[in-house]
Amino acid sequence: MRQSYEHVSVGPMSDWKRFRFQLRDLPPAPKRFLKSELSLSSMELSVNCMPAGATMPFLHKHRRNEEVYLFLTGEGEFQAGDEILAITPGFCIRCSPETPRSFRNTGSVPMEFVVIQAEADSYSGAGLTTDGELVPVSPVWLLDFSL
Repeated sequence: MRQSYEHVSVGPMSDWKRFRFQLRDLPPAPKRFLKSELSLSSMELSVNCMPAGATMPFLHKHRRNEEVYLFLTGEGEFQAGDEILAITPGFCIRCSPETPRSFRNTGSVPMEFVVIQAEADSYSGAGLTTDGELVPVSPVWLLDFSL
């Protein structure tokens, strides 16, 4: 039976600085979008690396998509509307589509982070325990375990 999944390796975070995304006439950014590579149907996912001392040179917002930023390394500042928030490893923020946002790396090391965007108010409401279901077959590494 053919499984319905896609996978890709983005490599170690130390390699994320090599990614290149060009937006209009701005300098290329170390960003890799994964929607196409993973055949995503309900969200966009990107992995990013902002060099030490770098800044996003503009505020932006979206028409329909909310965004979640999960910062894994580095330190900086995140502007959400008029508020400035401290970025440290583990900082996670959701911005509604209309929230103007930008961020900068104020630290001495690259800031690696993941961004997920999906259409606001599109979640079906199925929760972790109501949408998931157990499959009555054990994982191959637990051959002696059955549900």
